[in-house]
Amino acid sequence: MLRDGAITLRPIRRRDQRAWFEVRGRNQEWLGRWDGTAPDPSAIPRSFAAMVREHLSAARAGRMMPFVIEYDGVFVGAIAVNNIVWGSAYFASVGYWIDQAVAGRGIMPRAVAMVIDHCFFVVGLHRIEISIRPENAASVRVVEKLGIPEVGYSPRYLHIDGAWRDHRMFAITVEDARNGLLSHLSHK
Repeated sequence: MLRDGAITLRPIRRRDQRAWFEVRGRNQEWLGRWDGTAPDPSAIPRSFAAMVREHLSAARAGRMMPFVIEYDGVFVGAIAVNNIVWGSAYFASVGYWIDQAVAGRGIMPRAVAMVIDHCFFVVGLHRIEISIRPENAASVRVVEKLGIPEVGYSPRYLHIDGAWRDHRMFAITVEDARNGLLSHLSHK
């Protein structure tokens, strides 16, 4: 569990189902165009419980860290460290979403900073990547606030909202974040 003020990041649980569906349901129009999809629908977990089992299994195997975001004790979103690669790489990607009702309050930049600091200074990863659709101005603003540089552009990178979509690529290494990203936010 990670905490910073009113923000808590904790592992996802099966009992998050009601809150997850309530927030996702209210935000379907706002989040739907950024949601990952699968070209093969059979690859998607059939239930919330199956998704949680898959995420926690991947976490136990060291391939993922799935968190929910709570603000003042209320479920407001999710953030995950995905595709953790060890060997000679020590990198991962981060993906996130938040309830539109609390967007713009600085919660997501702090949550992303908390996760990246945890990855670098506790887990020992070297590089974190974040891929964002070019039209997703709110998500781009998150990485800009954190000073995470853009490193490239990937055409047809991820299957999002039913099609292969282009993404802007952002990345940061532990050398770029010596004092931590939470510290970076505090100095802005």
